[in-house]
Amino acid sequence: MDHHQQQQQLFSLCSVPYVFNIKKRLFLSLFSLSLIIFSTVVVFNLAGSSSFEPFLRFGLFSPSSHNLTKDCDYSAGRWVRRTSSSLGLMYGEECRFLDSGFRCRKNGRKDSGYLQWRWQPHGCDLPRFNASDFLERSRNGRIVFVGDSIGRNQWESLMCMLSQAVPNKSEIYEVYGNPITKHKGFLSMRFPQQNLTVEYHRTPFLVVIGRPPEHSPQEIKTTVRVDEFNWQSKKWVDSDVLVFNSGHWWNEEKTVLAGSYFEEGRKVNKTMGAMEAFGKSLKTWKSWVLEKLDPNKTYVFFRSYSPVHYRNGTWNLGGLCDAETGPETDKRRMEPDAAHNRYIYEAIEDMRYKHSKVKFLNITYLTEFRKDGHPSRYREGGTPVDAPQDCSHWCLPGVPDTWNEILYAQLLSMNYRKK
Repeated sequence: MDHHQQQQQLFSLCSVPYVFNIKKRLFLSLFSLSLIIFSTVVVFNLAGSSSFEPFLRFGLFSPSSHNLTKDCDYSAGRWVRRTSSSLGLMYGEECRFLDSGFRCRKNGRKDSGYLQWRWQPHGCDLPRFNASDFLERSRNGRIVFVGDSIGRNQWESLMCMLSQAVPNKSEIYEVYGNPITKHKGFLSMRFPQQNLTVEYHRTPFLVVIGRPPEHSPQEIKTTVRVDEFNWQSKKWVDSDVLVFNSGHWWNEEKTVLAGSYFEEGRKVNKTMGAMEAFGKSLKTWKSWVLEKLDPNKTYVFFRSYSPVHYRNGTWNLGGLCDAETGPETDKRRMEPDAAHNRYIYEAIEDMRYKHSKVKFLNITYLTEFRKDGHPSRYREGGTPVDAPQDCSHWCLPGVPDTWNEILYAQLLSMNYRKK
């Protein structure tokens, strides 16, 4: 090929039609590739959906939604049956740390299907709960639960889960010699080999409940001081893990209708509603955390609202749940997200840049399915036959075990006392 022919060929390769043809083919190839990727994602999501799958609910409330590359969103997933290859129950009702009211099988419940489910998050797995590892990481420390009786439910669950790694369980003891009874508002269990205490402090409102100001109207029997944090809080300051919960007492029935009104700035506000007061109390909680807790030491969690499942009535008006034997399969019957969660989430969001170890322990959605997990009519011995069913607390072993699996997983993701 002579020099003139080479120039002609080079000119033809650089010609406008030739270049346009290359660009056209490249565009079509990229467009086709994009369609394939998009179709794959859609098919994957559709195939992965089921009657138990959450769609948009709680996406807002998951802290991991802000950092999906680092954390798994354990709040989104589905309940699946345990198989022979999956982890079985970590303990049984013989665990001596259980309140008798949570031992549903011992109290007469015949079905055991409620024990055959495990939570499977979307796109990841819950790490297996390693009691030995948790104990070792917590050596010479304190794990403290603060809140209402549902918090006690979770505390008892964790006590039983951790004790499985202790060969001689009788060596675990209550620091002050108190018996395990729901009538005690403070319990501190010591694991002597690890010099670890796991504690429960009963504080349903988190803030101070006290006498009303002088000369208050007769109908005001007590007040909830939304701007004054609980006086027992000085005992929680040097905790290594601090798990709060509140919400079940923040309603009109247990406050205003019972003669307990809301107080702010030493003045009773009779027009303040329960949810407005709850929001103010969380601001008080937030101020206490930022002022009193060492962000380099204490891992703080606020657990979301634990759903109740009373059917055909409220707790005191004939509400029932004893006919439930499996998780909910009809999303139309599921309750909307509790209003409490938004207040909790927003309080944590306001402080996460000042205290990076504060987390929202989001268990509401996964728990909403578990209408089958309550004691219902299988109450502790001596309970009157006509007593209301318990569709708010949980049988143990049971659903709170999953809460503690997520607690452990979140601590691992935060490099909790990394060995």
